[in-house]
Amino acid sequence: MRVAFLGPPGAGKGTQARDLAREWGVLHLATGDMLREAVTAGTPLGRDAKRYMEQGALVPDEIIIGAMAERLGARDAAKGFILDGFPRTIAQAEALARLLKDLGQTLDAVVYFDVSEPELLRRLTGRRVCRACGHPYHLTSSPPKRAGVCDTCGGELYQREDDREDTVRNRLEVYRRQTAPLLDYYRQRNLLATVPGEGAIAAIRDAVRAAAGAER
Repeated sequence: MRVAFLGPPGAGKGTQARDLAREWGVLHLATGDMLREAVTAGTPLGRDAKRYMEQGALVPDEIIIGAMAERLGARDAAKGFILDGFPRTIAQAEALARLLKDLGQTLDAVVYFDVSEPELLRRLTGRRVCRACGHPYHLTSSPPKRAGVCDTCGGELYQREDDREDTVRNRLEVYRRQTAPLLDYYRQRNLLATVPGEGAIAAIRDAVRAAAGAER
């Protein structure tokens, strides 16, 4: 099973990718996690990525693609993978196609999680994090017992800068501009399947299984 999950921030693709990767016995590969692992390991690629991450700048395509090439070339990736949020651009999609061709592999499907903007705003702007221990909450779906106070350690809850509404709207607009051509790219190759990203998690998971050709 070799699939890519695409969708805007807050679409829920990470939750589905983690659970389905366990179910299918394949790797869950999220670029953010991979870059953090490379930084922690102190690899040359990790050192390059760290410079951008510390400045809050976008990590260039060549570094992200390099990290993906390293990971897909590892022995445990041969059994399959779910790419979470990668590729994000046509350039990344073309690089991924070249990487997989070199490995004698192809993508089975690209699953796009379709979620309305009001729902994305609700999900992203409702997030809160404990300033002391980092435990995450959500004002509607997983609120703390006491407003503004962490259940775990009693620390103060706060809203991250990138979860504020004006920032979220900008992130969503950037994503739309980047991704519209990418969806066309995969649609033309008969790889794209769109699933609703709203509703019960179990129902969304069934739709993803069907889209990826892995129905129970």
